[in-house]
Amino acid sequence: MINYYKYLPVSKEDESWGLCVLNTGCTHVEPEGLYPVTSHPAHYYFNWDNGRVLNEYQVIYITRGKGFFESDSSARKEIKAGTIIILFPGERHRYKPCKDTGWDEYWIGLEGEIIDNLAKKKFISRSNPCLYIGFQESIFSLFSTIIEQTRNEITGYQQLIAGAALHLMGSFHAITRQNDIGHEGKEIIINKARLLFRANIEKGFSAEMAADELKVGYSWFRKIFKAYTGLSPGQYYIQLKIERAKELLTNPTMPVKEIAYLLGFDTYFYFTKLFKEKTGITPTDYRKRALGL
Repeated sequence: MINYYKYLPVSKEDESWGLCVLNTGCTHVEPEGLYPVTSHPAHYYFNWDNGRVLNEYQVIYITRGKGFFESDSSARKEIKAGTIIILFPGERHRYKPCKDTGWDEYWIGLEGEIIDNLAKKKFISRSNPCLYIGFQESIFSLFSTIIEQTRNEITGYQQLIAGAALHLMGSFHAITRQNDIGHEGKEIIINKARLLFRANIEKGFSAEMAADELKVGYSWFRKIFKAYTGLSPGQYYIQLKIERAKELLTNPTMPVKEIAYLLGFDTYFYFTKLFKEKTGITPTDYRKRALGL
């Protein structure tokens, strides 16, 4: 591993993209090695006693060794290889490798409304800035891609690496979500449930019936299903019905009321109300658009 870092110029056009990479690099720290190195710009340098406050986000991936991290919103944590550390603007923080191990780190500095929104929507959290994902080749490759693209700064590279940075954040978010689910048995249950919902779109079926058929408690089933898919099982099932309704609405000879009853909705009016909530338009208007009327 060859130490590398670069602080990048950002234009108004780059800022308008919604996400900018401000800096990136990788550092190999030997046991008993000096950390951080003193060659970084003054406002990036810090020591353990004083910590540091940045005006940007940083995503750091520790791929070897271990150390410690703490911030205003997070108590001191032990960091091991395979951990993502997220730094937030305006948040005092400090981190360092253990003297007896050192560590290897890859990082990117970011700003823009896209990552601001991810923080606002709690996809990344000040109170949970350390995410263990293990060694992931895909994450390592994305950091490497970003670093390589900054070496020559070819035209359009900023948008290219901003896209890679968003891909990177989406990847480690997905990995942590999958890790939260736990062992493979839970994933098997979720996949069976999704098959049950798809097989019963046009029948009187429910999330409770799915849990019963899978021989698991409904509360437990609802919790892990939502953790895995982002939707409660009931909402997932309704979403499937709405997608099926869209398909049926492209058939001009099938009355909307018949579609409502075919899909198991209690009334035509409830179907219309729910369809508009999910799509923004009524079933009749959707049909007109789909058929170009």
